[in-house]
Amino acid sequence: MLPRTTLTTIRLRNLPEWQQDLAITASSVGIGVLLLVIGWSPVFESGLAPPQWLHPVLFGCVCVVELFRRRAPVTALTIGFALLAADSVFGASMAVLIVFADLLYAATLYGPRQLSRGMVPITSAITIASIGVMTVLTPNVRTAVVTGLAVLPFLVIPMWWATILRQHKEIASAERRNASQLTRISELGQRAAVAAERAKMARDLHDVIAGHLSAIALQSEAVLSLGNASPQASRSVLTSVRENSVRALEEMRAMIELLRADGSGSDETLAPAGLSELSALVESARATGMDIEVHSDIDESVTLPAAVNLTAYRIAQEALTNAMKHAPQAWARVEIRLVDGALTVEVVNDLPTAAASGTGTGLLNMRERATAVGGSLAAGPSDAGWLVRAVLPIMQARS
Repeated sequence: MLPRTTLTTIRLRNLPEWQQDLAITASSVGIGVLLLVIGWSPVFESGLAPPQWLHPVLFGCVCVVELFRRRAPVTALTIGFALLAADSVFGASMAVLIVFADLLYAATLYGPRQLSRGMVPITSAITIASIGVMTVLTPNVRTAVVTGLAVLPFLVIPMWWATILRQHKEIASAERRNASQLTRISELGQRAAVAAERAKMARDLHDVIAGHLSAIALQSEAVLSLGNASPQASRSVLTSVRENSVRALEEMRAMIELLRADGSGSDETLAPAGLSELSALVESARATGMDIEVHSDIDESVTLPAAVNLTAYRIAQEALTNAMKHAPQAWARVEIRLVDGALTVEVVNDLPTAAASGTGTGLLNMRERATAVGGSLAAGPSDAGWLVRAVLPIMQARS
């Protein structure tokens, strides 16, 4: 259970600022009235005899000024010092001194940063001025100095305490700003990760849709062109169409299952495509009427990193798809070699006789895939025709 004083402090902090200032001023009024009633005024005897109403009036004025301790701390401190100086001429009142200590505290805590940093010389000047005034007004110099030193804690302690609180508030504010910036950086990182994942999904969807469905479209066109002339050839092409359709559905299902997966490992997805399925890809292209040669150094004894294996397959798939669309029934060659710790994929085909139209994302997707595994891709005309060449480092992908 919290102490009563702690509960009171918490309740006071929950109030609006003007209500907090009103409560503090009310407590100052209560303490000051009590000190005036019991006769703790003046603090020291001066040679001047003040009217009986002077100390209560000055105390009431400084209490009114205290209401603006937070909204106008500099002005309140200035007026409060003037009232304290006037009160000190006739022997400073303890009630006025206590309220002035609160004004000093508020100016240090709520005032401008420059004022807060300059409170030490200001307090020193006020102390020296107070001792000087008491020395002039009091016949006994020793009494004046002792009284001034006795008043010093009323000035130093509020300033010191307010300085500590202000430093803590500034540190807490800096920590909140840092936390906000870290949160913002984390959000930007998450957005970048989402954007990268969306780009990856777009590449995968493009490869699945463009590869399989383009092959299906070309093979269907080949069947229509054959008519009833060659039933066996038509059957072979339709078989390839079905295989492409089934494979496209399988890959789409695998992607959907991957998106639905909650990370628990209970969801079963199909293994990603790889160079082991290159033969099916080549046969699908051949069904459209293309003459394709394949030369590969990769056999079952060679184990490739999954990322490199998938990237090599997708690049070969995209290159053959472009060849089928832009140079149908032409010649093409696919070469896959291991050279100096890197997998090289080359697909070359006859140049198209006319400019072909397309979405323009195929080459970009292939280049992004090669770059993602630390490799490179070049595409353009060559002596043999149109060449797509990708170099995919194996050791870097494994590390």
